Amino acid sequence: MASNNGIPIDEPHKTFSTILVLDFGSQYSHLICRRLRDLNIFSVMLACTAKLSELDWTPEIAWRHGRNVLAGQHREYGHARLRIQRNEGKAPHIDKLFEGLGDDLEVWMSHGDKLSNLPASFTVIAETDNSPFAAIVHEEKPYYGIQWHAEVTHSNLGSKLFENFAVRICHARQDWTMSAFGDQEINRIRALVGSKGQVIGAVSGGVDSTVAAKLMHSAIGSRFHAVLVNNGLLRLNEAETVHETLTAHLGINLTVVDASNRFLTDLKGVTDPEQKRKIIGKNFIDVFQETAKSIAAEAEGSESAGPIEWLLQGTLYPDVIESISFRGPSATIKTHHNVGGLPAAMHLKLIEPLRELFKDEVRVLGEQLGIPSDLVWRHPFPGPGLAIRILGEVTPSQLAIVRQADHIFIDEIRKAGLYRKISQAFAALLPLKAVGVMGDKRVHDQIIALRAVETTDFMTATSCDLGQEFRQRVSTRIVNEVEGVCRVFEDITSKPPGTIELE
Repeated sequence: MASNNGIPIDEPHKTFSTILVLDFGSQYSHLICRRLRDLNIFSVMLACTAKLSELDWTPEIAWRHGRNVLAGQHREYGHARLRIQRNEGKAPHIDKLFEGLGDDLEVWMSHGDKLSNLPASFTVIAETDNSPFAAIVHEEKPYYGIQWHAEVTHSNLGSKLFENFAVRICHARQDWTMSAFGDQEINRIRALVGSKGQVIGAVSGGVDSTVAAKLMHSAIGSRFHAVLVNNGLLRLNEAETVHETLTAHLGINLTVVDASNRFLTDLKGVTDPEQKRKIIGKNFIDVFQETAKSIAAEAEGSESAGPIEWLLQGTLYPDVIESISFRGPSATIKTHHNVGGLPAAMHLKLIEPLRELFKDEVRVLGEQLGIPSDLVWRHPFPGPGLAIRILGEVTPSQLAIVRQADHIFIDEIRKAGLYRKISQAFAALLPLKAVGVMGDKRVHDQIIALRAVETTDFMTATSCDLGQEFRQRVSTRIVNEVEGVCRVFEDITSKPPGTIELE
């Protein structure tokens, strides 16, 4: 175990009982990790190309070459009836996977092929009409194979199957809790940073950056310097609200930097969303480096302060999965503000205490750290801010429109008591105009799109049914109160195929 002055600095997989998931590019790979964590078992995902010799731990992996795979006579997409086969009189591990699950299950299939023959030394433990080998097990060793998606909620008793596998077969300890993780991470931060090191980190007022900041403050106190960069892309009154919350309520050392002109100047004429993200990401890091030098200069000569060497980021596990081919070969969906767009010559070392956590785990951690509930359950706000909620060029006039429309939408959501029921909601400005009639004159004005989704881990999401009366009320307010808007649309696309943000 690595240590610094006797303090453990190991990553979670070295402390908690861990199950490894190999990603072969499936869009559902992350859900396997998620279901295991729901059982208080830590899990991580690695690329199927990972070399065991390069791992700092030694998992046992059962691997068989893909043979005897043929196209099925009938494709299976959607619900299927799985018939479980019991094998009395054989090795005790054979029936453990389906222990307590009955004789048949409604499961979710997504394939057009099937095994034509069993691998050597394997026996069948479940089948469907189109898959005679839907679940198999090695006759002597606890190696199992299933063909359906037990990790999706459409498959009945999927969590129970994972519990059987992880706890009863793998004997994994259910020791993954946010209380235990928080204590370990505070110790790890102290060991990494040292007794005099200082950390700088961006905050936005969102749950991710707030929890990361509070965790860092709990570890090293005033040697953590939170920086709110007012990039001109924040929500209405955002800078003032964040300053009050973090300083007065959480005791965090906060510096507010107004860099609005710098960001908006660099974004002038830019319409490509990836280019927006990279410009904003680069400017963020540049501002951090400049601010870090200023803070370090002010602290020079202090007995308890050393150089600022670390940059805190509130990166989450879904950020990493969606952004780059990390622990799996899945295609890049977007460049995340916490991962992409960072200049190669960055002079600060990254520290990402939330990197292994899903969003709901971050919320639980935040509550255990004593962060007020209204902050913990605040809807996420993207690092690039309103720049990616304006489809097209970002200008002061466009920002004023989307900022006011978003404020109205969230205000009505709170009034209706829907805020905690919705995972994320926002207004976006579309690069379109439509004809309308305002008073006695014909206008040709812009269109606002409203989006509200429900999700637990932000890897998949469905749209919220807000109700016609609510939609009408919000639409009327936006058209009446936001100058330059004559129509309001609603985006009801699920994720996938859409993403939560429009850009």
